Amino acid sequence: MDSSAVLSSWLPIGHDGFEGFLALPPAGAGPGLLLWQEIFGVNAHIRAVAEQYALAGFVVLAPDVFWRQARRVELGYEGDERQRGRDLAARLQADTLQADIRSAVDVLRALPASAGRKTGSVGYCLGGRLAYLSAAHTDLDAAVAYYGGGIHDQLALAPRIRGAMQFHYAELDDHIPLDAVAKVRDAMAGQAAEVHVYGGARHGFNCWARATYHAPSAALALGRSLTFLAERLF
Repeated sequence: MDSSAVLSSWLPIGHDGFEGFLALPPAGAGPGLLLWQEIFGVNAHIRAVAEQYALAGFVVLAPDVFWRQARRVELGYEGDERQRGRDLAARLQADTLQADIRSAVDVLRALPASAGRKTGSVGYCLGGRLAYLSAAHTDLDAAVAYYGGGIHDQLALAPRIRGAMQFHYAELDDHIPLDAVAKVRDAMAGQAAEVHVYGGARHGFNCWARATYHAPSAALALGRSLTFLAERLF
C-alpha cells in the first residue's frame, strides 16, 4: 500500500498525555473517522489501517486506548505480548473509557481537516466493542464493529444508538459464538444496522499480521465497510 500521500502524526487528545495517531487523506480534509485498536495497541498494523482509510478520503484518528496504564503500547499477537494486551484490556474502567471516547470525538470534530463534517467510527476486537460504545455514548453518524468482544453483554445500550451500525463477525470465532451474534442481530432489529458473518473465517480475520488472517473475508468486509461509511459520512 502506497501511503506516501497520507500525512500522519501523533496528536494530543487530552492534557494529561492522552493522544492518538492521526492520518490525513490526500485531499487534506474529509469526514472524521475514529479507529479503535485491538488489544495489541496502536501498533504497526493499526497505523497501516489508519492510512488505508485515509487513502479512501477519511480523516482518521486512532486513540491510544491504554494510555492511562502505558503509552503507545505496541504488542505482538502471541505469547507474553498477547497476554499483556489482555491484562491491559481487563484493567480498562468504564467511566474513564467513556470520558476518553467523548474526548476523542470532540477533538476529531474540532480538527480543521474534519470540522463541520460527519463523524464515524470503526474498530477491531476490543476496538469493535469501543466502536459500539462510541455509537451508544455519542452522536456519531455511523459506526463499524469488527468481531467486537462483549457487545452481546451490553445490548441494553442498543436503543441509545442513533447512527447507523455495521457489524462483522467470523463464523469460526472461538471468542464470539454464533448465538452471541444472533443476540446482537435481534437487539439491533428495527434500527439502521447490518450484521455480516463470514464463513470459514476466525477471530482477527482482518489483520494481515495474524495467523487467522483470511483474505477473502477481509477484502469483502473492507468493501462493505467503505461503502457503508462513504454512503453515510460523505
